[in-house]
Amino acid sequence: MSSGDESEQKRRFCVLSWDQVQRLDSILGESVPIHGRGNFPTLSVQPRQIVQVVRARLEERGVEVRDVKLNGSAASHVLHQDNGLGYKDLDLIFGLSLTDDKTFRLVKDVVLDCLVDFLPEGVCRERITALALKEAYVQKLVKVCNETDRWSLISLSNNTGKNVELKFVDSLRRQFEFSVDSFQITLDSLLLFDRCSETAMSETFHPTVQGESMYGDFEEALGHLCSKTIATRNPEEIRGGGLLKYCHLLVRGFRPASEVQMKQMQRYMCSRFFIDFPDISEQQRKLEAYLQNHFAGMEHKRYECLVTLRQVVDESTVCLMGHERRQTLALISALALRVMAEQNAIPALSNITCYYQPAPYVRDVNFSNYYVAQVQSPMATCSNSYQTWLPCS
Repeated sequence: MSSGDESEQKRRFCVLSWDQVQRLDSILGESVPIHGRGNFPTLSVQPRQIVQVVRARLEERGVEVRDVKLNGSAASHVLHQDNGLGYKDLDLIFGLSLTDDKTFRLVKDVVLDCLVDFLPEGVCRERITALALKEAYVQKLVKVCNETDRWSLISLSNNTGKNVELKFVDSLRRQFEFSVDSFQITLDSLLLFDRCSETAMSETFHPTVQGESMYGDFEEALGHLCSKTIATRNPEEIRGGGLLKYCHLLVRGFRPASEVQMKQMQRYMCSRFFIDFPDISEQQRKLEAYLQNHFAGMEHKRYECLVTLRQVVDESTVCLMGHERRQTLALISALALRVMAEQNAIPALSNITCYYQPAPYVRDVNFSNYYVAQVQSPMATCSNSYQTWLPCS
C-alpha cells in the first residue's frame, strides 16, 4: 500500500470524544421494547445485552465474530446529537464469515434462541418453538448471497418503528447511502470494558472507541452532518438509488453540497429506483413502508416528503415511457392526498357534496341546489401493472 493510500485510509477513522462515548453508552444501555404478536409478551432488551448474548452464543457454536459495530442513524446521533435526524432503528453489525447456507441458518437459529433469554418470568419457555419466536418477534428476515454481497438481516419488531436490527456481514460492497449516514462505531472496546472493569467510566478513565466513515474522509462526512449537507457518490450502486432517503433529507432541512451535481445524480437515483421497483404495486408498497417506518411521530412531514418526491421524479425521470411516468406521478399524488386526509387537512370522503347558489333566472321547481359527485378512489387509477423502466442510453 502506497503512502497516499495509507493516508487516505487513516482519514476514514476517528477516536470518539468523552461526550460521544457517553452518548454511545446511553444508547447501548437504553431498554428497547420488542413487541410480540398475538399473545406473546413484550420483551425488554438493552442493545448491549443482546449483542453480548448473541456474540457469546455464536462463538460457542464455532462462529468467530470479528467485531460488532453500531451503524446508521444511531451512530450519527452519537457523533452529533443535534443533527436534525434523530434515530429510530438500532443497526448492529456483526462481522463474521458466512461460508455456506449452514452458517446462515446457524446465525438465524442462534438469534431466535437468544430471544428466549429475554422472555419475562412465568413464561413456559420449553413449549415455545423457534418458528413461533420468528412469527412473534421478527419484523424482517433478509438473506443476500451473491458474488459481491454475503450478509443477512434479522429485524426485531417494535410498534413505534424503533426496530433492533441485527446484521451479520461477511462482505457488503455498498455500506452507506449518503455521507451523513455513513458512520460505523466499533463497540468491542466498550463491551470489553463492561465485562472487565469494576470502575465506572469517567472523562479520565474510559475505553478508546473508534468511529469510521464508509464514505471516506471522516472529518468531511462529520462536517456534512453538522452543516446538514447532502453528499454521496455513485447512487446507482444503492438499492433504490437512495431516492427516498434523499427526499427525506431535503424535508429535514438538509441541502446538497452542489445543486448542479445533485441534479445530475437525481437521474441516477430515479433510474435505479425504477429498476429495483419496476411494478406500480411494488412502488406503492415501498413508499407506504418507508413513510410508516421513517416518519413515526412526525406524520405531518409525510405530505411534504411526497410532494418533494413527486417534484424530483417529475424533473429527473428519464427511463420511463410517458404513461408509466404519469402512472407513478399519479400514485405519489394519491398517497399525498391520503396523507392529507389522515391529518384531517381535507375530508376523507368517498362522496363530495358541492353546494352552490343557483342563478336568479333558475325558476324550475325541480331544480336541486346541490349535486353529489361520485369520486373514484385515487388509488384505483394506479391499479394497472406495467413494466416501468427502460435501459438508459
